[in-house]
Amino acid sequence: MKVRGIRGAIDVASDDPQAIAAATRRLLAEMIARNGLAIDDVVCALFSMTPDLRAAFPARAARELGWHDVPMLSFTEIDVPGALRRVLRVLILINTNGTATARHVYLGRAATLRPDLAAPST
Repeated sequence: MKVRGIRGAIDVASDDPQAIAAATRRLLAEMIARNGLAIDDVVCALFSMTPDLRAAFPARAARELGWHDVPMLSFTEIDVPGALRRVLRVLILINTNGTATARHVYLGRAATLRPDLAAPST
């Protein structure tokens, strides 16, 4: 087995628990689908949010998706002047056989952060 990282980001409509949870669920579901993963493949998840998002922990929404045994941490992203606001980012580490290509996921306005990775991989 080899550990590999998959990155993702999504913009969040507003700083409220429901919007953060909805964005988290959408992003994680898309990351799992695009990479053909099972929850048991996930080693851990590291979430960051821009300083204007603080109404809820993304890990709570992940647990609602069944990520009960996945260690998760949340952080505040550094406040860079002019940076995109209301963005949730995640780095998930997965166990893999080492041959799969990671398909990173950037959704909504967050696609501007990494346009080279934003388009779905086929």
